[in-house]
Amino acid sequence: MISVGIVGATGYVAGELIRIALHHPEMKIDFLYSHSQPGKSVGEAHGDLFYSDLKFTSELNPNVDVLFLCLGHGKSKAFLEQYPISQSTVIIDLSNDFRLNADAQFQGRRFTYGLVDARADEIVSSKSIANPGCFATAIQLALLPIAAAGLLMDDVHVHALTGSTGAGAGLSSTSHFSNRANNVSLYKSFQHQHLGEIGETLKSYQTDWNHRVNFLPMRGNFTRGIFASAYMNTEEDAATWLERYTEFYSHSPFTKVTTEPVHLKKVVNSNYALLQVEVVDGKLLITSVIDNLLKGAAGQAVENMNLIFGLDQSAGLTYKTNVF
Repeated sequence: MISVGIVGATGYVAGELIRIALHHPEMKIDFLYSHSQPGKSVGEAHGDLFYSDLKFTSELNPNVDVLFLCLGHGKSKAFLEQYPISQSTVIIDLSNDFRLNADAQFQGRRFTYGLVDARADEIVSSKSIANPGCFATAIQLALLPIAAAGLLMDDVHVHALTGSTGAGAGLSSTSHFSNRANNVSLYKSFQHQHLGEIGETLKSYQTDWNHRVNFLPMRGNFTRGIFASAYMNTEEDAATWLERYTEFYSHSPFTKVTTEPVHLKKVVNSNYALLQVEVVDGKLLITSVIDNLLKGAAGQAVENMNLIFGLDQSAGLTYKTNVF
């Protein structure tokens, strides 16, 4: 069994990791670290885990097989500086602290960018993973086959809508019910923090691309999921693009390609990503839907762990969504 520690264990993403770990055939939870709620039962923070007798703790085991860091952005580095972790422990960080190439080297570790659909060969031999952002995952899955074909010729335009859980469990003026209910809002237009990692991955596939991803992120009046649409000019037909996308993701257990309309309920509460490919009036339009807490965070983190430990990539992650 793979011994696992989770830091920042009371948040939404950590709740998903705990749920996965409890049902994963090879994971055993060693500790659930929380500086704010030590001694409390898991069910008090994660109501759907009422059946678990696990408790949060303020004690760390620095020698676990895998340490998942579910901390706020900018806090993982500080945590690792304060609490030394064994070099034999695999660290999977779910913040943005190590995602960019300039930040990937830390404490003698080299963090591999953990976009499993693009970096599986590197991930299997890594001991440190920077898990991608949720928006970044949805958008990169939409754009990677274009870059792999060397056909990113101009700016790409992206619109994406995320649920309230993407803002974390802490209450803010834009995440509470009174703001989110019956409402949609735009934020961080053209300057979202995930643009850096998106750009680096695209350029690793198409080195001569020097244009922009024009990204308009939006907050939606729902809890889970990301609905992203990306488009650009094309001279090729839909059948050609469908073949290209299908081939690119032919070895992915969770990223599926279709020509049929997609919607969030097809993927929410699952680790699947669903991509719709179409060409309309000379525009290639890719629609990408994921669950931000699973494929966009905890699920992909476990995919990374599975690859590193030689397990089937889909181990512990094959539960299905319910549309209604």
